Amino acid sequence: MEAFKAIQMAHERGLDLIEVSPLANPPVVRIQDFNKFKYQESKERKKSKARQKEVELKGLRLSLRIGKNDLDTRMNQAIKFLENNDKVRVELALRGREQQHRNLAFDIIKKFVESIHAILPVRTEQEVTIQGGRISTIIAKK
Repeated sequence: MEAFKAIQMAHERGLDLIEVSPLANPPVVRIQDFNKFKYQESKERKKSKARQKEVELKGLRLSLRIGKNDLDTRMNQAIKFLENNDKVRVELALRGREQQHRNLAFDIIKKFVESIHAILPVRTEQEVTIQGGRISTIIAKK
C-alpha cells in the first residue's frame, strides 16, 4: 500500500501509523495508537529486565596464618555465595615478612578451592595471580 493511503486510513480511524520494521523492503507499518504502543513496549522491557539475574562478585579474604575454624567459616560463606550463582574472589594478603612465603599462600588458596570443589563443583574464572602483596583467584559454580 502507498504511504499516503496508509496515513490517510490511520487519520480516518483517529490512530497513528507506526513503523514496526524500517529495515524490511518495503518497510512494515502498523495502524495503532502510539501511546498504547509505547506503553506495551515499556512493559515488555520491564518484564525482560526482571527475568535477568545479575551475577555479583563476592570477596573472601584469607590470611597466611588462618586457623581451621576460620577457614571452615570462609568455606561455608563461599559455598553460600556460589549456590546463589555469584562469583567468589578468594584473596590472600601478604604483609611484611610473609612476602617470602608466597608458595605457602598459593598452597592455602589451592587447598581452599579444592575443598570447595569437593562439596560443590566449581570452575576457575581467573587463575591464581599475584598483584602487589595480594594473591587472588576467582571461582564460579559450574
